[in-house]
Amino acid sequence: MTTTTAAPIVTTPTPRDAGKAKSLFEQAMKLAQAGNIVQAAEKLEDAHQADPENEDIAFKLAYYADLLGDDELSLSIYESLAQHQPTREGVLLNLSVLYEDAGYYDEAEECLHRLLSVKPNNPHGRMYYEHVDSSMYMEVQDDSDKRILPRNMLLELPTTDFELSVRARNCLKKMNIRTLGDLVRTSEAELISYKNFGETSLDEIREMLSKKGLRLGQAVDEARQQQRQELIKQVAAKVPEAVLNKLVTEMDLSVRASKALQRLGINTLGDLASRTEAELMGVKNFGQTSLEEVKQKLTEFGLSLRRVE
Repeated sequence: MTTTTAAPIVTTPTPRDAGKAKSLFEQAMKLAQAGNIVQAAEKLEDAHQADPENEDIAFKLAYYADLLGDDELSLSIYESLAQHQPTREGVLLNLSVLYEDAGYYDEAEECLHRLLSVKPNNPHGRMYYEHVDSSMYMEVQDDSDKRILPRNMLLELPTTDFELSVRARNCLKKMNIRTLGDLVRTSEAELISYKNFGETSLDEIREMLSKKGLRLGQAVDEARQQQRQELIKQVAAKVPEAVLNKLVTEMDLSVRASKALQRLGINTLGDLASRTEAELMGVKNFGQTSLEEVKQKLTEFGLSLRRVE
């Protein structure tokens, strides 16, 4: 019997198209400068597929994927880039932030150890290393809800007029929250921190207010927004309008600082200058290092954060 040996299967790697990747990368950067982060990320994905070995493209894709909340893609790319030698400082810093946010503190510490063993005086690396566990004690704030102006008569309605559970009613009564106006002046964090007030009761309140075009903390946010607009007008008298309208994406901030500004809905330098240190420090994972970074960047444009009188 004659036997034959099967020919080995040969796989052909996907050819790199450096020219196409470069063109897509340039398009992505223009979109990002215009504030179109989602479209920029899509272009970067195409560029990365065209040239997977291009570290600049991969790094930017990981950066924007992180900003857009795609932690899985961002983490995958950063981990791949971390295998390259020498490894970019930005890769190790951003990867440590992702690990810390996910609760992988040992991995975050290892990234920073790698960075500091080569660059012992890296200011961000040293600060992150000292505060790698700080995220456990930070609160999440989310100002992404649509702003809707309340009506005076509606705000005067008592909470007892609405169908709520006994637990929710009792908690509101003990907190001296009597009307819808009281509720819109109260934050979710204040409610959830009260004894016996859980997520179920919070969902009840959210739904009830939503049906009336209201939300928790709305009145506070509106007052702050009015203050910001007044401050922006004052700053505009000293700083060119073109500077105030610049996008914060042009500041070249770290991932951690950029994500914090995104959570607060801050898009321009004028809006950023209307915020206080306390507002920024109240965002998850935004520490002293990120604060100093933002303040330093603002001074380069002749701006500063708002001071509380």
